[in-house]
This record gives sequence, C-alpha cells and structure tokens, in this order.
Amino acid sequence: MPDTTASPAPAAISSSASQDNSSSTAGRVAQNSFFERFARAGFVVSGIVHLIIGYIAIRLALGGAAGTADQSGAMTELAAKPGGVAALWVGVVAFAIMGLWRLAEAALGSSSRPDADSKKSEVIDRLKAFALAVVYFAFAFSAFGFARGSGKSSSGQSAGITARLMQTTAGTIVLVAAALIIIAVGGYHIYKGVSQSFLDDLEGTTSPLVRRLGTVGYIAKGLAIAAVGLLVILAVSQSEPDKASGLDGAFKTVGAQPYGVALLIAAGVGIITYGLYSFAMARYAKM
Repeated sequence: MPDTTASPAPAAISSSASQDNSSSTAGRVAQNSFFERFARAGFVVSGIVHLIIGYIAIRLALGGAAGTADQSGAMTELAAKPGGVAALWVGVVAFAIMGLWRLAEAALGSSSRPDADSKKSEVIDRLKAFALAVVYFAFAFSAFGFARGSGKSSSGQSAGITARLMQTTAGTIVLVAAALIIIAVGGYHIYKGVSQSFLDDLEGTTSPLVRRLGTVGYIAKGLAIAAVGLLVILAVSQSEPDKASGLDGAFKTVGAQPYGVALLIAAGVGIITYGLYSFAMARYAKM
C-alpha cells in the first residue's frame, strides 16, 4: 500500500533550515569567549553608571553639591575619579560589543529562545533587540565623548533639540510621538518588574535577592523613564522646552513636589537597586 503520509514541503524545510542556521550563527557570536567577556563587562559599567546616578539623586535631595542626575552626570563624575577614564574606555568597548550582540539578535534571531512559539513573538524579540542595540551604541558614543574629555550634558542637549523641534508643527508631532514611546518603554520596564518576567533573561536558578533587586530596579527605572516622557509632553503643551531636560529634569521635578525629598531619595535608591541588579546580569544574563 503506498505511503500517504504528507512530507514537509521543500519551502518549509528550507525556511526551517534557514532559521536554524541564523539561530546557530547568533549563538556562535554570543558564545565567543572574548565577545562574551566584554558584553558582560558592559553590564558592570552600566551598573556603575546607575549607582552614580542614584547617588547624585540622593545628594540633590539632601542639598549636597550640585550635579546632573543622569547618564552624562554619572560619566562626568566617573571620569574625575582615579582610573575613571580607563573605566570609560572599557565601557566604550563593552557597550559597543553589547550593541553588536543585540544587533546580531535583531538580524539573526535570539539563540537563547530557540523554542519561540510563534512568528509574532520572534518579531517582537527582534524589535526589542534592535532597540537595545540603539541604546547600547548611544551609551558607547556617550562614553567615548567623556573618555576623550569632550562629553556634553545630555539634559542641555535634550532641551536644545526640543526647542528646535517645537518651532514646527511636524517637529511638535515628532516630540509627542517620541514622548509616548518613552512612556511606553517606562511602562514596559514597570511591567517587567511587577511580573518578574526579567527572570527569563537569566540563566539557572536565581536567588531571592536577585529577584528582589530586579523587581525593585525595573519598577524604579520604569517610573523614571516614564517621567521623562511626561516632561516632554509638559514642555510641548506649555511651550517651555527647558522642561524637557531628560532624567535630570525628571529627578529635579520630583524633588520640587510636596514630600519631594523623600520621593527623590526613594527614586535614587531605586536606581541604585537597578545598578546592583546590573551586576547580577553580568553574571547570570543569557548570552
């Protein structure tokens, strides 16, 4: 009796083979020992930057010396410390490699999620990887500037860009759209912390301490990011571009509210917590 079992279509076989090859390529890139060490170092540098940002926020709350509570302010302080410039150069390489890693995931698919249950989830994972690649390349560029001694305040740059865009209707629309995207990113961080879905990014069994650090850290960072987006909308609605001054402006706005000192200290502690979680990522992140 002839075999009536349907055999896989050649196109399906070809597609499956292509996906397997892409996944294995991404896996080989991520698992290269030199590549992996520098990529993990990027989490350490990111953790240090977040610790400094949190420290600056708490210092502002307590009326200490002036400082910019954002990435540029943290890198300025780091560059002024002994060995800080060397750490920034390490950060340049580490962030660039992390960007390349995420770019490889965006192009080839993630090697850490080979059993994705749908095309939709794969597309979402690739889009997230591309967005993270852009962020890491931006970090690398910023660290490069401060390592060379030519870094600039990101809060001043944000206000300047906002002022230029607000001069046209199209620019205003772009600003509002960007603000909504920033708020959505902040909301995603909050969701990731509340749901503890960040555990999917880690290898092995995590300790209760790591879970707590991740939960608090993601929620705190999400709230800070969302506040930046809200400030952009406020700046547009009131035609005051100086209010769109990034994370530093968000922290200072929080500090100006009733109970602002307590809120700003809580925000600083939350960002520090995310920094500590970044150290755990350096050890446990899936690569």
